[in-house]
Amino acid sequence: METKLTIIVDNIAADDIEGEWGLCMLALFRGRRILIDTGASDLFARNLEKLGFDIEDIDYAVLSHAHYDHANGMPLFFEKNSKAGFYVRDTTEPNCYHKNFLFRKYIGIPKRVLTDHPDRIEHVSGIYELCEGAYLVPHSSPSLSAIGKREMMYRRVGRKMVPDDFSHEQSLVLDTDKGLVIISSCSHAGAVNIINEVKSAFEDRHIHALVGGLHLHNKSEDEIRAVSRAISETGIDLVYTGHCTKNRAFHIMKDELGDKVMQFRVGLELVF
Repeated sequence: METKLTIIVDNIAADDIEGEWGLCMLALFRGRRILIDTGASDLFARNLEKLGFDIEDIDYAVLSHAHYDHANGMPLFFEKNSKAGFYVRDTTEPNCYHKNFLFRKYIGIPKRVLTDHPDRIEHVSGIYELCEGAYLVPHSSPSLSAIGKREMMYRRVGRKMVPDDFSHEQSLVLDTDKGLVIISSCSHAGAVNIINEVKSAFEDRHIHALVGGLHLHNKSEDEIRAVSRAISETGIDLVYTGHCTKNRAFHIMKDELGDKVMQFRVGLELVF
């Protein structure tokens, strides 16, 4: 059975469908509708309607990580959808910040969304089977807090600000006819780390594609080329990317990976 993944919100708009700095995707997988993230505003709901989807028909919702540009639409989702559980890592809290010396900016989820909807929030740990063939996979790579420190991303733990180890980040992995498809909205822990984590979790399965932002918008050309080559060495077939990869990094990746990498936009449908 074909798996279809539609980009609902991305930085790149299409025709009369708006974009924003955020990400939201909808997977049609084995008869189930799985929403991944809700973008930075209520735009995801308007775009779902424009693209012919009914928000009430969504069966599952997944939060890739606890940042505003993926979670700010959550309150509206609960208002418009009365049945779907919303699956988050059990470490997810409204505690994410960007911190540069004395400057600190909140970049987390809506602060009351977890407590306002306790009956709809599903806190998961480990490798979690969402439904048959669909899995939520956390990070298992060590020392990810070093990435958080480099990116100036922190979490408030008690009275302390600690570098983010991205324990609130998860990938949705779909077992499709073409192989495993990893949906990793920002890949803060590193695209290669994430691919290798999924390889370790599913040793007998080929990884067909990685879909999501790669957080390369603030990286040097040398870093982007190195990441691109490392992705190619994993043996993955395709990379579909957008959002926090941005145009400059995408074109550098395209130079390295050729037809193995493609850029997504609002309204694009990927078929696996």
